Amino acid sequence: MKVKNNIILALDVMDMDEAITICDKVKGQINTIKIGYPLTLAVGIECINILKEQFNFQVICDYKVADIDATNDKIADITYSNGADGLICHGFVGEDSVQACLDKANEYNRELFLLTEMSHPGARKFLQPVAEDIAQLGVDLNIKNYVAPATRPDRLKTIRNIVGKDAYIISPGVGTQGGSAKETLKISDAVIVGRSIYTSDDPEKAVNDILTK
Repeated sequence: MKVKNNIILALDVMDMDEAITICDKVKGQINTIKIGYPLTLAVGIECINILKEQFNFQVICDYKVADIDATNDKIADITYSNGADGLICHGFVGEDSVQACLDKANEYNRELFLLTEMSHPGARKFLQPVAEDIAQLGVDLNIKNYVAPATRPDRLKTIRNIVGKDAYIISPGVGTQGGSAKETLKISDAVIVGRSIYTSDDPEKAVNDILTK
């Protein structure tokens, strides 16, 4: 996945008009957005294609899929069939559940991102102790895309060492959560930025500020 300026906008708003307004302001600087449950549940899964068609964006659905394999299969099928270019799934649920998502990604010729460790403080207790095992699971399954935190560069380096230099890592936590885009991009391939952009009075300037810091 080629991400313009190495920035993915996490569009965690809950109104379609607001989403479109924000996207219109940053469309010259980005080509990839990440949407999650806030927008999808508020306006419906059709938001994927609305944003793709209006802005020609790549859309990654951050549904953090984490269920049994049969249910993961259904979630992934619905997501990809409604236009998603990528889907994020949890790895802690194990090989069979991750494989179900990967099979659907391959069927639709789309991307799957394996979440190794999250960026918030609470991730230290339950996710961090198994993050390296999750990363190795991804390697064993030949997964090429990963999510690892910008808020903990040491952990990000550890994940990179496991998945290898050719893997594609996207990192949340830049901006409001304290992660640095400049430092993160020394390890990751793209950063995920949400509130620092979409709550700004000037989203275009916010993107520029991230690019220069």
